[in-house]
Amino acid sequence: MAARPVHRAIQHLRTVRRLVASGRRERADRQLAFTLSFVAGGLNAGAFLLVRQYTSHMTGIVSALADNLASGALRLAALCIAALASFIAGAAISAISINWSRRRGSRAPYAAPLLFEACLLVLFGALGAFVSPSPRAVTAAIPFLCFLMGLQNATITKVSGSRMRTTHMTGIVTDIGIELGKLLYWNRMPSHVVVLADRKKLDLLSKLLFCFITGGIVGAWTFALLGTAAALPVATLLAAVATAPALEAQLVLREAKRRRCRRLDPRPP
Repeated sequence: MAARPVHRAIQHLRTVRRLVASGRRERADRQLAFTLSFVAGGLNAGAFLLVRQYTSHMTGIVSALADNLASGALRLAALCIAALASFIAGAAISAISINWSRRRGSRAPYAAPLLFEACLLVLFGALGAFVSPSPRAVTAAIPFLCFLMGLQNATITKVSGSRMRTTHMTGIVTDIGIELGKLLYWNRMPSHVVVLADRKKLDLLSKLLFCFITGGIVGAWTFALLGTAAALPVATLLAAVATAPALEAQLVLREAKRRRCRRLDPRPP
């Protein structure tokens, strides 16, 4: 009887592990994308409440950089450059980590950047309890949060083969509009060109948008209520996804050892 809970735990961990493992199916890609889109929406909304700056997309950052350079606001321009460089650095570290894990034959090459993001979120949440919300602290938090978003966005980009993004919705909303236009198009006149919408893609994009909005609502509420401590539940979610492969391996090893002992022991249970 004791083996049944272990077996169930292994099955659950295998389900979670498929989200970050190599050779995943499309369904696992979608589930991971939905999770990360929810996380990105929550962090983006929470970051705005804390530092009055959206950190998940670089379009606004680059536009602000140009505006500040044109108006001579060099300190604000330097902050924009730091935010942009941090986002790029996060994406680069994600790529390095994933490719390094692949070369070593890791079963879950995408787990490392997610676990790293979880650790940084724990650090962010813990520091918020001891650091006063001064202008200097706010200034330092913006590049830090941009780094997290770059790390996460690059991870889901690698996971999905550049098919999905989760930290910004501009491309997703644009593609939703395109597919809706194709869906509403009336192929009335006979033609060798038939316009058809990709309903599967439209479903995926709509769910990503929904998860981002839902994450934003939850993030805005929890960050307003708990402050930086709201980053800790997000870190727990990411850590659960990232550490599932290691936990699964330990439980599988334990189950194999138990079965080996039963084969060697002739006594009835």
